[in-house]
Amino acid sequence: MTSTVSGLAAVRFALDRTSPVPLYHQLAQQLEAAIEGGVLTPGNQLGNEVDLSVRLGLSRPTVRQAIQSLVDKGLLVRRRGVGTQVVHSQVKRPLELSSLYDDLEAAGQQPTTQVLRNETVPAAADVAAALGVPEGGEVTVLERLRFTHGHPVAFLCNYLPAGLLPLDTGRLQVTGLYRMLRSAGITLHSARQTIGARCATAEEAARLAEQEGSALLTMQRTAYDDTGRAVEYGTHIYRASRYAFDFQLLVRP
Repeated sequence: MTSTVSGLAAVRFALDRTSPVPLYHQLAQQLEAAIEGGVLTPGNQLGNEVDLSVRLGLSRPTVRQAIQSLVDKGLLVRRRGVGTQVVHSQVKRPLELSSLYDDLEAAGQQPTTQVLRNETVPAAADVAAALGVPEGGEVTVLERLRFTHGHPVAFLCNYLPAGLLPLDTGRLQVTGLYRMLRSAGITLHSARQTIGARCATAEEAARLAEQEGSALLTMQRTAYDDTGRAVEYGTHIYRASRYAFDFQLLVRP
């Protein structure tokens, strides 16, 4: 059936009442797919539970349970006097050697960037070790905030060997670092990456529009070109409420 509630007119629901999958879960899955696919966008209103239950032919507890599951995921929010509203879709990024900008753009997330820092600094011990340069030698440091649909999703800190390529701040605001590396003739081949999690400091929370102590995903990555040279070392933090790593696990033969 097709709902006519404001924000849902373009969504086609297919609820199978003979399926062993609970109706609330079917509804939640289809709403989440509509959000991730851009059919439902931030700001769209779903109406209240009574209206939804009548329009979808479901019980009110079923609709409430479906909505609550998406509220818990951070995809929907309940606002008094307004009803239920789409907040955003969570970014699910594959574990591949790709840039956040390219992944967000491919997913229709409308990425934008604010460059906070672009300068040459002496390499600290950990940076020097990652890039294979002398400690205290010159490296370029980039600090950027990455946004989707106008909301911050990640704080990115990257180090590159000084002089590796021109890093124009204006260009960094409208494209991704890996795209600039490719344009400079640098072929990315492999990377070593570590993923973790921790709580946001007050400064990080302010940057990412989160509460102090909120969950953050962390990533450290050293990327190498096709000659085996380290060309980039990054330490990134992501809002766990809006971001997830997605990967497939295979059984070894």
